[in-house]
Amino acid sequence: MNTSASSPLDWDVYGLPLARKRALLLDGLNALTAHHVLHCDPYARMMDALWPEASAASTLGSVPWLPVRLFKLMELRSIAEADVSRTLVSSGTTGAAVSRIYLDAETARAQAKALTRIFAQFAGNKRMPMLVIDDDGFLRDRSRFNARAAGILGFSNFGRDHLYLLDSQLQPHWEALDAWLADHPGQPVFLFGFTFIVWQYLVMAARRDGRRFRLPRGSVLVHGGGWKKMEEQKVDNRTFKAALREVFGLEHVHNYYGMVEQVGSVFFECEHGHLHAPAYADVIVRDQTDLSPAPCGEPGLIQVLSMLPRSYPGHSLLTEDLGVLHGEDDCPCGRLGKYFSVLGRIKNVEVRGCSDTRTVPA
Repeated sequence: MNTSASSPLDWDVYGLPLARKRALLLDGLNALTAHHVLHCDPYARMMDALWPEASAASTLGSVPWLPVRLFKLMELRSIAEADVSRTLVSSGTTGAAVSRIYLDAETARAQAKALTRIFAQFAGNKRMPMLVIDDDGFLRDRSRFNARAAGILGFSNFGRDHLYLLDSQLQPHWEALDAWLADHPGQPVFLFGFTFIVWQYLVMAARRDGRRFRLPRGSVLVHGGGWKKMEEQKVDNRTFKAALREVFGLEHVHNYYGMVEQVGSVFFECEHGHLHAPAYADVIVRDQTDLSPAPCGEPGLIQVLSMLPRSYPGHSLLTEDLGVLHGEDDCPCGRLGKYFSVLGRIKNVEVRGCSDTRTVPA
């Protein structure tokens, strides 16, 4: 494949060697910086003040970044208002400032294609019966359309014959699950839910009610969103997976890391518990004291980079999450690219839940 002449989303998702990926990303990210300088005046002013040599970054570590919190303070978009097809709104606690992320049709399509290609690497291309670990109230009440709803609908494209397991009080319909499984005998199941909901209202509820299941071989659970407001109930990854294996017989459990402020940066967890950067994205961990790139094994602030955000300047963002980089191109799973872990939020940062992002009409 001639990667230099193709779309980043046509690249081998986890197959670009280190030197080639770095060169392609650097060219693409520099082009995005120049694009946003031309089309987003507030961004251009920040680049002039803070990154005077931004258009000539020589390494990925020197690509200019924005603090993710800026999206709560400023309107940042690189498209005309008439071209906005969707606005993602990320809110915190009551009365807190909100992020508004402006998507045009091109960027929205890129986001969907990116998720499809990444998901296929972990669960294949065949649509499986889908068990949603949530309630379906948002389907009837559009005012409830939030991050949970957006995540569910995004991943629902990969399933069929959907069953929403929980009622409006987030209690499981075990009899409905029994009947649904009987309708799909021996078929692998795709389960999706948010981490704290899966733990609290699936695993713990099943233990409480004395329920045990043995889902068919090949079944897959995808979860994300972290623990956020449920931090006091957090369990480690090994305990989380062991409980799902005990209660549901699940062998394939994949976490993912992403955020509304950077469309398309979805980092999936491999079989060895590592989050992986796809070909069109990257991650840098920065020292908290001087923001220099931290070496492998040293914790720091996570910076995420992506080739996809063209409708707003979100291609290089410094997050408020702590993480640690484990390596590049040498994960035992065989996937190329950087791989890392998320350690949690930095202290004294406003806590947001999975339900704190919604889509509003353009």
